[in-house]
Amino acid sequence: MERLEIKKNIQKPEDQNLSFRAFDLTQSNLENYFEPHKKDHFCIFLVESGEIGLQIEDQKIKLNAGKISIIFPEQISFITKASSDISGKIILFEEILFCSDILKNELLSYNVDLATHLNCVFLSPSEFEQSKKLAVDIENVYLDPSLVRKEQARFYIKIFLLGLIELVHGQHPVLQHESDKTIYIRFKKMLNERYKTERTVQYYASKLAITTKKLNNITKKHCDETAINAIHNRILQEIKRLLLFSDLSHKQISLELGFSSPSALNKFVKTKLKETPTELQEELAQIYNR
Repeated sequence: MERLEIKKNIQKPEDQNLSFRAFDLTQSNLENYFEPHKKDHFCIFLVESGEIGLQIEDQKIKLNAGKISIIFPEQISFITKASSDISGKIILFEEILFCSDILKNELLSYNVDLATHLNCVFLSPSEFEQSKKLAVDIENVYLDPSLVRKEQARFYIKIFLLGLIELVHGQHPVLQHESDKTIYIRFKKMLNERYKTERTVQYYASKLAITTKKLNNITKKHCDETAINAIHNRILQEIKRLLLFSDLSHKQISLELGFSSPSALNKFVKTKLKETPTELQEELAQIYNR
């Protein structure tokens, strides 16, 4: 699978010293995105008119006027269709430009399933106009960069993103109770780090110094699933990625994800999805390997 690198996207000499790009959203500027790929940078599609069909991981997304999609680095994606009247803006930028440490520290409570929520954002007309103005400001700097103007672009991009983060935070609020919110965030962070080796609710509850019942209540309130389902869904997400986008055998995948054997992997997938890993692999291939 191709991995698109921003440093190789050179449209003009100045691009070699720029950590962002900004273009009009046209069919010609979308040519590189019609095959499944990963990016080493953020990609923003802002749609003014027309329609784009997007596949991001296992999500099918329809973008039309007033919608914005942010694709995060390393997310697997491709465009399924783009109407002839498509218009808007494309903004690409390196992760360091936004400083993702902001989300890991000051804005930790906002960073719950953030990538999923930002993959498709619908704005009110006034909110969209504000975002569009910032996109135009970013493009103007890109077309005529200078040392000072590049710093301006950095702030424009941060303002753009923080505005969308605040918006989706309101649409998908985390828990009202502050202590519950902190526990849920800690659980999700711990799960992402340890899902390959730790798969019991008891383990995470003990590390969070709460009961399993309390952890289940928190996950149900926030994402309408039990803690064990949250654990299993995280494992399934990685199984899908490895089945489709790695050259690993089923035996190697089972070892990579801490299963005792390929038959244990097969049983897990069959129980959760009512199909075998091979059937799942074929189903996913129909989506991505067209």
